[in-house]
Amino acid sequence: IPLSGNIYVVKRITSQDVADLAGVSRTTVSFVLNNVQRFNISTETRKKVLEAAEALGYVPLASAQALASNTARAIGLVMTRSPQYISSDAFMPQIIAGMLDIVKEQKLGLLIELVEPGEQRQTYLKLIRAKHIDGMILLTPRNDDEGLVELQELNIPAVVMGRLISATGLSSVDIDNRAAARTAVEHLIGLGHRRIGCILNAPVPYSSAYERLAGYQDALAQYGITPDQNWIKSADFDPMSGYTQMKLLLEEANRPTAVFIASDNVAIGAMLAMRDNGVRVPEDISIVGFDDIPSARFFAPPLTTIRTPARELAQKSCFLLLDLISGRVKPPVHLTVETELIIRQSSQRLFNG
Repeated sequence: IPLSGNIYVVKRITSQDVADLAGVSRTTVSFVLNNVQRFNISTETRKKVLEAAEALGYVPLASAQALASNTARAIGLVMTRSPQYISSDAFMPQIIAGMLDIVKEQKLGLLIELVEPGEQRQTYLKLIRAKHIDGMILLTPRNDDEGLVELQELNIPAVVMGRLISATGLSSVDIDNRAAARTAVEHLIGLGHRRIGCILNAPVPYSSAYERLAGYQDALAQYGITPDQNWIKSADFDPMSGYTQMKLLLEEANRPTAVFIASDNVAIGAMLAMRDNGVRVPEDISIVGFDDIPSARFFAPPLTTIRTPARELAQKSCFLLLDLISGRVKPPVHLTVETELIIRQSSQRLFNG
């Protein structure tokens, strides 16, 4: 529609335009384009609507599609994390990329929601009741998250990316955190280390931290090693917390010769704290991380770590959630993705001590 000079207003094609061209009602257009099967619409009418939509280049609004099909055509990724954590975590882009692989393929929307601790229950229910999403993936929630029980009781499609001690009625996709941590610590023991510290990726109420601590303890117990409780520290996902906890560990009078750090993101800060305090890796203290983030092989020195297939975790979580939403499977379903120990230069054999 010309206004003046070279200025034009582009008229958006609507479902009414498609209806007028096809000679049907707007409701019929909505049912055909959203593939609603509960009404007896003839093959000929469907063909006319589809041809009219194609001729006009009509693209339905997502909100209209959701209304017609009674679905949001979107899934949510819900994280009990701070914005600062998201911006500093090198693992998260892989998770989001893996989810985007699937939602783009399935022509879905992806809603990312950050939840402050204590607000989980209200947020979960608000997202579902507002029809913003058809189901949600919960990234490593806390074991004491009361909202999980309500999701379970309301039979809301949800997949936990992680493992929970409680709320076992929810489906999950995870690695075996306990076995992977045990493998990491056994590697250090195999190199002759007996004084082995541990910096967890998060506080113990987070299921991944709880399981990785258990794996650390399993390995030491298997070899008759009693850990010094002062050598066990909890970080809070980010490099700064790793720096702080490693600094405390280095202040111990009888410090360890090796440290299992249950997150590469935390290890970034921990290794900086070691350099700032004149501690060499691996000559003074060997390090094993967890996750194998893309930059791990570029650390100085390159980081020995547990490879977690983040993209595969995200993709399997999406597929499982879509199966739950469609009713193809019934909860709970628990899937496990394999991990691998990647040996690099941050760990070496103990020659003394």
